[in-house]
Amino acid sequence: MNLPTAADVQHVMSGLLVRLLLVAVTVAGGAGCSDPPPSEYPSQQVYLEDTTLGPGDVFEVRVFQQEKLTSVYSASAEGTISFPLIGTVEINGKSPAMVETEIRDRLADGYLKNPQVSVLVKEYKSKKISVFGQVRKPGTLGFTEGMTVIEAVSQAGGFTPMARENAVTITRDLGGDKQSYTVPVESIGKGNAKQFFIRPGDVIFVPHRRW
Repeated sequence: MNLPTAADVQHVMSGLLVRLLLVAVTVAGGAGCSDPPPSEYPSQQVYLEDTTLGPGDVFEVRVFQQEKLTSVYSASAEGTISFPLIGTVEINGKSPAMVETEIRDRLADGYLKNPQVSVLVKEYKSKKISVFGQVRKPGTLGFTEGMTVIEAVSQAGGFTPMARENAVTITRDLGGDKQSYTVPVESIGKGNAKQFFIRPGDVIFVPHRRW
């Protein structure tokens, strides 16, 4: 029996080394393609400060059994509206409930007996969010109360075919400190992860697939 030469052994070892390197590259590549683990993120749906009114916001003021006093208003650049009977009402920085109270109290002061007032926000033009990356219509969107990440992506035209749907990054400004969350939007849509609620100023980025 002929014993293998040193050249034969070297050839076999070289082939084995190549196979091991290919396996390592494949494993590393697969690991790189996996989605990152989701962040711990808040589940609170509505923050009081997110509901305050500002310039350009559109809302309806209803006064029960007073059709002439019921109308839709768009706040001026100064954050005010002109309301029948009582004149200028400052709305900037106030919640709908605070505006209701002010209008009710001023109407009750010599104009109506026990007025019932409600304020219904139709559009927050003063509050924006941004959606970028692998969506069909990236850009700036208007914020709505109780808005979810799925609604935001939908308003941006939905994901592109190359979107990495479970690796969406949402950056939030918390009083000057930036907080980023990795959000599994695909899993949320399937009911396998808790919902993520958007706040004004949030920046949503949808990354490109790596494979």
